[in-house]
Amino acid sequence: MTSAPLREQGSFAVDGAERADTSTTRTAETTAAGDPPRLVFFYSATSGASRRAERYLAQVLQRRANHTTFRLARIEATRRPDLFERFKVGELPTLLVIADGRVRGRLVNPSGCRQISHLLSPWLK
Repeated sequence: MTSAPLREQGSFAVDGAERADTSTTRTAETTAAGDPPRLVFFYSATSGASRRAERYLAQVLQRRANHTTFRLARIEATRRPDLFERFKVGELPTLLVIADGRVRGRLVNPSGCRQISHLLSPWLK
């Protein structure tokens, strides 16, 4: 991925709550200064695979209290197609870890806690 700043636009679900943020720009400098990495969960509200992946993710984060390790962004397919294109998401569900302004990890269609734990292991407690 490019080293361009991450730009959050519009309204999208973060940790289950709606958030409107149209002007926040995060650069690699602010992320490196102590912000936790962003964990982006691309999903479909009508997909059973997405619901299962969300349960697996919750289970992984719950182990050893990792809820604050990441800034979680849940992005639904029909609400933010621009972000699906920008991050080249072709299948749902997809998990991305963004740290230091770059995509540091990608997992397409996770099928269990072990795969998610392996993806997130560099950041988990």
